[in-house]
Amino acid sequence: MSADPDLSALGSAPWNRLLSLARRRLERSGGSLDGTIRLTAPTDDERRLVIGMTGTHRPPGVAAVTVGLGVLNRAMIERFSLTVAEALAVLDGPVRDRPAERLAEQAARESALSAATARAGAHARQEWFGQWLEQLAADGTVTKLVRRGDAELLGQAGAVLAQLPVREMSLPVLAERTTGNTKALSQTALATLVLRALAVRDGLPAPATSAERRLQWESAGVILDDLASQVLVLGVRPLEDNLLGGWLRQAADAGLPFRVTLQQLAENPVSATGSEVFVCENPAVLRAAAARWGADCRPLVCSEGQPSAACARLLSRVAGAVRWRGDFDWTGLRTTAAAAVKYRAVPWRMSTADYLAALRGVGDVDLGIETEPLKGPPAPSPWDPALAVEMAARGRAVMEERLLAVLLGDMGRGTPGTV
Repeated sequence: MSADPDLSALGSAPWNRLLSLARRRLERSGGSLDGTIRLTAPTDDERRLVIGMTGTHRPPGVAAVTVGLGVLNRAMIERFSLTVAEALAVLDGPVRDRPAERLAEQAARESALSAATARAGAHARQEWFGQWLEQLAADGTVTKLVRRGDAELLGQAGAVLAQLPVREMSLPVLAERTTGNTKALSQTALATLVLRALAVRDGLPAPATSAERRLQWESAGVILDDLASQVLVLGVRPLEDNLLGGWLRQAADAGLPFRVTLQQLAENPVSATGSEVFVCENPAVLRAAAARWGADCRPLVCSEGQPSAACARLLSRVAGAVRWRGDFDWTGLRTTAAAAVKYRAVPWRMSTADYLAALRGVGDVDLGIETEPLKGPPAPSPWDPALAVEMAARGRAVMEERLLAVLLGDMGRGTPGTV
């Protein structure tokens, strides 16, 4: 049969459904001409077309007709001087080789993960780093990066993580140092990858708000805004005779809580004096201490959960002992363990006995504060290994307000301290 130069027939009945099925089959098989195509409820034109190709009669009303891909290919060559793959390319673009694409995509995923590991330095050997990569692979993030041509972001994320932690480095400086682009970490996909890694490191959910993102960066020493980074204090009386030192002494003498920014601490360095500086997690505890003790409260710093850079700056200049506590949840255990390393802090009312007492509600009968289920990955309690075991067994978190009466008893000047 001579070649028909008019290919318009290929895009209409009776060819279009047959070729659509052929494309699907060829793409699944990587272009193999083995196998058959099955047309269900064929029209009379489709039935006659298949009869012409195969030489086998199919009666009108037949439920389905089949034709081998090889037979279809020969028919296409005879009629149009095109293979079936060439004809499909003319109609709707080249036939995809999906098995090859899957292999290439898998190779690209593995290459991206390897690049992250290779550029992460010592972090690549940490358990949290492997967990981060596993999460990215499991939830499809790596595949999405590969498909949109952003696979190199994983290697860049590894390079950023290799620089962390830093000491009060601005975000643009970190971005320029690791990527050559000062804006590469400003609310970008790369920033999201790095923040997810830091959250896994700290056993926290990925930050979802601007405040959470800022604190997560600050946990690695990266500063987004030295005015937004703040620490809440009570009873802190610095010896330094600068503007901030004077403000803090006046607030302490008046028994007033005071918020200090990182910018103020950088411009007016101060040291928290006293033989002991107490650290609580929740502002409600500091507020209650101000109401109970006023100007007689021992130096008290509120971490407000994950300590800010301002909090870290202030605590790094504490001359006396740091008494640290957090909620009885996994994050509280992590921040307490980290403070023991970073500030040589001693846990304050963070023992197994304190936890069990808090569960019973000792000292807070009038508060009506309920316990809640423990959430997130477990954490150890190196200062009291039995604490983490007991918490896991009970499955309950206890906020520090539940021990408020006991904590307040420790914070008055002239009262005996405790750990």
